[in-house]
Amino acid sequence: MNDPMIRWVVGATAAITVLGGGLVWWMITGGEPTKPDPSSRSLVAHGKAVYAQQCASCHGTNLEGQPNWRDRLPNGRLPAPPHDKTGHTWHHSDKQLFEMAENGTAAVVPGYESDMPAYKRILSNVDIWAVLSFIESTWPADNRERQQRLSQRSTVKP
Repeated sequence: MNDPMIRWVVGATAAITVLGGGLVWWMITGGEPTKPDPSSRSLVAHGKAVYAQQCASCHGTNLEGQPNWRDRLPNGRLPAPPHDKTGHTWHHSDKQLFEMAENGTAAVVPGYESDMPAYKRILSNVDIWAVLSFIESTWPADNRERQQRLSQRSTVKP
């Protein structure tokens, strides 16, 4: 480890690892994603990791949501819905899904009270698009096609 070049490569690799997947995505692709890409292996893999760390505790390890997710809790709020094909996530455009993740559900559904936090100070845009890429990659083709048609009708936030 006395060779300066080896130390530099090891240090650079460690720095990239520590700085996280968003930077790696930017370096690989040359820019930030501005929409989900469920066919991108690297974006889906990054999204799966972020989902496991930030979302799975409420929405389920397998995107299954909380039990009885359609029944209100004693506090009047609904449990976390599934993000798999059995839920309603695919009924929302990419823009709406991004806004819900970034600013909370009330950003899209005014007055809706949810236990879901706004993630704009927790996750980068790359992280949010990656999570959406992962979620969308699990949907059957017909759900993805319907959701893509919704997304094409709305402008996605860069």
